[in-house]
Amino acid sequence: MRALQIAATGMSAQQMRVEVISNNLANMSTTGYNARRAEFADLHYQQLTRPGTINAADGTMVPAGVQLGLGVRPAAVSINVAQGSLSASGGDLDVAIEGLGYIEVTLPSGTSGYTRDGALKRTADGLITTSDGYPVAPGITIPAEARSISINASGEVYAYFTDRVEPELLGQITLAGFTNEKGLEAIGSNLFLETSASGPATVANPGENGLGTLRQGFLEESSVDAVREITDLIEAQRGYEMNAKVITAADQMLGVTAQVR
Repeated sequence: MRALQIAATGMSAQQMRVEVISNNLANMSTTGYNARRAEFADLHYQQLTRPGTINAADGTMVPAGVQLGLGVRPAAVSINVAQGSLSASGGDLDVAIEGLGYIEVTLPSGTSGYTRDGALKRTADGLITTSDGYPVAPGITIPAEARSISINASGEVYAYFTDRVEPELLGQITLAGFTNEKGLEAIGSNLFLETSASGPATVANPGENGLGTLRQGFLEESSVDAVREITDLIEAQRGYEMNAKVITAADQMLGVTAQVR
């Protein structure tokens, strides 16, 4: 009986959907987090009678045929790249990206990682890094005697000193853009890696080549919509229950068949 296997794929699909929703809700307060959505596709079809087959009885053509589906499978868990709302933090090294783009960081392996989490920090040596200590590329070092830091919309970092009137330009924060942002590989800690699906990174100054601009003293909040996630959770729960009832009904039908004498 195919109904058992078909309903089992449906239960697995709804379980995966719940897992994606739970991850979204867990990251409601994660800076720069983009909500994920589980996407599914139907499995292969068993062609009992193909459409267009000639009926051997009278030579007429079968208009629709008999095609039995074999269930559902996960197709993708895509990222919703919508812009999250900005919240004022007041931090000198907090920057939010208004528009497209990712901040490039250097991972311990030497490869480049990309993030929209602009909660930057400063090491004891003055190097600007992420919260996990990954240096922002290109590397920018803040002098110990700097009184304050200013980051303009185009990513230029200036330091102000007590004994000087004019600020000193320390460096330029660049942004990276991708042809297909949904093709980036998430590795945790708000970081992504470039893949063949995302295309190579296009690095430019903020405000150039269609990239967004930076806003100092703000952070991008998570784009998770709690109301929508709870609604999707209810739908997934009901879908799981209905597939479970199909398994129960199929089991009862098998039981009846087994009792036939």
